[in-house]
Amino acid sequence: MHSYDEPTVVWRLQRGRSVAHATILPGEGQATITWFVDGTMDRVENYDSMELALARAEHIRGILERDGWTEARDARPPH
Repeated sequence: MHSYDEPTVVWRLQRGRSVAHATILPGEGQATITWFVDGTMDRVENYDSMELALARAEHIRGILERDGWTEARDARPPH
């Protein structure tokens, strides 16, 4: 049985010239979610399941969207 174990960007948002994104890192029996703002890691959290990590990522996305962030038009990180 194969499982996907590569880091994956869950979402990417922008506000002005700033870009934020969440990345999920699957693991054996757990998942790690990381948030970056303008290429700098802001936070890392570990969860017991992929479902919990994805729910947390969506929760943070909702907070950012309420604060004026929108879906990024350009998927490239800032230079």
